[in-house]
Amino acid sequence: MGCSSCSTGGGTPRGCKNNGTCSSGGCDKLGVFDWLANMQLPSGKSQFDILEIRFKNSRKAFYRNIKGLSLNVGDVVVVESSPGYDVGVVSIVGELARIQVQKKAANFKPHEARQILRIATQEDVDKWVAARGKEYETMHQSREMAIRLNLEMKISDVEFQGDGSKATFYYTADGRVDFRQLIKDMADTFRVRIEMRQIGARQESSRLGGIGSCGRELCCSTWLTDFRSVSTSAARYQQLSLNPQKLAGQCGKLKCCLNFELDMYLEAVKGFPSTNIKLYTKKGSAFHIKTDVFKRLMWYIYESDEPGASGMIALTPERVAEVIKMNKAKENPIDLKDFKEEIVVPKVDDYTNVVGQDDLSRFDDVFKKKRKKKKKPRPQNQNNKP
Repeated sequence: MGCSSCSTGGGTPRGCKNNGTCSSGGCDKLGVFDWLANMQLPSGKSQFDILEIRFKNSRKAFYRNIKGLSLNVGDVVVVESSPGYDVGVVSIVGELARIQVQKKAANFKPHEARQILRIATQEDVDKWVAARGKEYETMHQSREMAIRLNLEMKISDVEFQGDGSKATFYYTADGRVDFRQLIKDMADTFRVRIEMRQIGARQESSRLGGIGSCGRELCCSTWLTDFRSVSTSAARYQQLSLNPQKLAGQCGKLKCCLNFELDMYLEAVKGFPSTNIKLYTKKGSAFHIKTDVFKRLMWYIYESDEPGASGMIALTPERVAEVIKMNKAKENPIDLKDFKEEIVVPKVDDYTNVVGQDDLSRFDDVFKKKRKKKKKPRPQNQNNKP
């Protein structure tokens, strides 16, 4: 997504460029629904003085409201920073902020938290917007400096502090980078305090945004807040082909959505026999090819090339368990086709041309009627000849 408070998109989503009318419902990047907003506090209990403040993209932090300011979600506030001050937007207040502190920052110490200085004035907002307007040009200049110094790094985003005294450069790199000379050059050029912060490929995609292969905006840039490790075993359990081009997202890593349905697949696969066990018959041994979890079918194929032993055979897990039990008892069935599950394909009625409206010659008769008939010449009377 994109807006003046969470990214540099200028009010339009980064992917579809449709000004907030895409599937995510506008500029709500990593927004939080306050489901405790209508709950009243018990008598004699004051409101929780820790608030969550949102800055550019997904950066959020907890600040303490020592001055007791009346703040609501969406208010622009000035918070304490080092050095100077920063400007952010209130994202969570009240008891929901207490739950978020326990969930996101278990070792959070309220007495060490930075303070909310004041509600932002128009002068603060103007200075903040002016600083944010320099980010795009600053990012491209810093990239040119890194290229001139032959540094193997990619600067993906720049974030200016609210007072314009500090700039944070987010970069990705495969290895260790010595950017001391780069910091000196950027400090001389931009005249601000420089901070370099390395991020991973997933964090870079979440900051830049985009459209995934599913046609929706990236999960990491709209609602996903934590990045869990994704392994190729998640694709194996879901019977997906191990094609890196299809399984990788825009960050170059395995897609996070591979973990979304993994628990359901693991629960369903528990009732299936092991795919490593071969089935032995009098025609030969058969090994497992693929599994359809939803249809509850396991496909086997014979190892030998004997007549009648070709083609895949679909068996239910119960039938496979029955054959395995017979093999353990030193009994081999004649053929796996005796245990084959008949797949009933639902009959779909073909399209029928009921009224003849798709016939290419349906207008021929109409045109024939409208066609003018040629008049035949009248025969002359031979008696009237001179």
